[in-house]
Amino acid sequence: MWEPMIMFRRRFGREGALKYLVLWLISERPRNGAEIMDEIERRSWGWWRPSPGSVYPLLARMESEGLVVRRQDGKYEISEKGKKEVEFVFPTRKAFNIEEILNEIEGYINYLEDMGKSRLEGYRERLERIKSKIEKLI
Repeated sequence: MWEPMIMFRRRFGREGALKYLVLWLISERPRNGAEIMDEIERRSWGWWRPSPGSVYPLLARMESEGLVVRRQDGKYEISEKGKKEVEFVFPTRKAFNIEEILNEIEGYINYLEDMGKSRLEGYRERLERIKSKIEKLI
């Protein structure tokens, strides 16, 4: 299985890991249960797909705990209480000075290089726009 998920599950237990993973996904954007299961499967490269019997009761519990709110369209969105819980488990790292910002940018460029040109084919125009902005800064 995917190493970060193994470590995460060890820290929070099986149900706790799913709870925080679901909260994190909902914090990105509102989702319904099927979207949550699909996204976990996608991000774990097919290694894990939680069952409806795990996800839906968890969403109901999280709603009763005030961590999420179910919208009219059936999607769940994160509440303020849920945001605080996500921030506690997944603290956001922010760059505070130019050196840290440049380190972050360089790290992402290294990541894109590792992905290879073939995976970036559909992003050429956007990469050109970013390149132009960086050239203007220089």
